[in-house]
Amino acid sequence: MYTDTIPTPELTWQREALCAQTGAEFFFPEPGSSVREAKRICGMCEMRPACLEYALANDERFGVWGGLSEKERLEIRRTAH
Repeated sequence: MYTDTIPTPELTWQREALCAQTGAEFFFPEPGSSVREAKRICGMCEMRPACLEYALANDERFGVWGGLSEKERLEIRRTAH
């Protein structure tokens, strides 16, 4: 059987990111909950630029990525077009 494989993007930054050492509950809060703590953690993370680039390139629609909320990333996508 022949199967095509899709090459995976370089994701080594995820192992080094501070979010990998904390917990998903900060970065994927319940609707209406604060993202303040996630943004604080992102602000200290050296992987933040790679994370944001990944989120924008892959149209991540949920959670805090690269220090930005869903709404903030949506605004970037809108102004980019």
